[in-house]
Amino acid sequence: MSYCKWWWQRDDLRYVEDSLFLGEQNLYSLAYSAGSPCYVYNSTRIKQNILRIHCALESASLPHCIFYAIKANRNPLLLSYVRGLGLSGIDCCSPSELLLARQVGFFEEEITYTGTSVSNDDLAIIARHPGIFLNCDSLSEIRRLGTLAPGREIGIRINPNIGLSYGANLKLQYSGHKTTKFGIYKDSFLEALQLAAQYNLKVTGIHCHSGWGFLNKQLPVFEMLLNELCWYVDQLKTPKYINLGGGLGVPIVKDDSPLDLEAWAKLIAKYFAPRSLKVFVEPGDYIVKDSGVLLLQVTTVERKQDKNFIYVNGGFNINLEPAFYELPLEVVPVVIRGRETSYTDSGADWIKVTIAGNINEVIDIFAEDIYLPPVQEDDYLAFINAGGYGSSMSSNHCMRGNFMEYFLYERNGAFSD
Repeated sequence: MSYCKWWWQRDDLRYVEDSLFLGEQNLYSLAYSAGSPCYVYNSTRIKQNILRIHCALESASLPHCIFYAIKANRNPLLLSYVRGLGLSGIDCCSPSELLLARQVGFFEEEITYTGTSVSNDDLAIIARHPGIFLNCDSLSEIRRLGTLAPGREIGIRINPNIGLSYGANLKLQYSGHKTTKFGIYKDSFLEALQLAAQYNLKVTGIHCHSGWGFLNKQLPVFEMLLNELCWYVDQLKTPKYINLGGGLGVPIVKDDSPLDLEAWAKLIAKYFAPRSLKVFVEPGDYIVKDSGVLLLQVTTVERKQDKNFIYVNGGFNINLEPAFYELPLEVVPVVIRGRETSYTDSGADWIKVTIAGNINEVIDIFAEDIYLPPVQEDDYLAFINAGGYGSSMSSNHCMRGNFMEYFLYERNGAFSD
């Protein structure tokens, strides 16, 4: 097996001599001082990711709004930073997310709300926020909202029966491979419009979120989705927006290529520029995933039968993706031992290992049969692309749910060099 320079390295995530840096922060120094488990997020990368989406949509001459999906990471410092940039609103899917978005300063008109299994208690809170963009997920929600707040503008969340996800992973698809709980299907859509009209609800938008993490290989399926959405838009009397949800992916293994955002935006323009609609997008993972790393400490290095195990002081309960979605987390040493081999093609000192967590469950494996340079007990490991759906989905299972979160700002002012 051949090993070259680390595929994920970039200007703000790279080794400086033997130590891993995120932005200007030496991660060994931070892990040592903070302890671990510890999430670290880089503000500069978040801003760059948002700007990249803006630039792609602007280059396609598409009027648009970006709404950051708060469920990806709701760290208050991160949310306040996004608010301060003024480049993105917030996408919510629960009343608590809505109230948190308001608490950190987002105006109602900067918030979209797309829930599922919406209760009457949920609707009571939603009704007190008439300025948000609300997308109704079911006939029942339309009927109950109409009773509570007749005359309101709404969008309808549809289910296009087309799945879209990273590597065709069915666990990441919100529609297509089977009937799901999400959205209103085509055979009920006209009924939904009639029901909205009964309560004088003005349907001005279509919302669709088909799946999670798609890259260039999935763009042909994305175009199929866009073509299908046109039928729904054309049924509306006064459409104002098309909300394409989120789902934009980032590379998570060596063979992945970054999503071609220009090609993505041109496809959107092909179908919706002629309809003069505002394009809404709700990226969460794309904005924060590659901005963050998870730092864990090695507790045990031990061989069991034919496997070399590396145990760490955190488990699947603080980062669920490998266990629940079978998505890889790239694991790298925070400080390299035998640096001369890790930057060559030989990889002579690299060892095949399995990374296991500290939760007493069989699924608590972060990575299986991967190759790493030499690792010793008490070393720190970094789990790349941990900025999204890590801390926000964590639990206190086995009462091991404690972790730290650090948010890195750019240096400026009196204390900068």
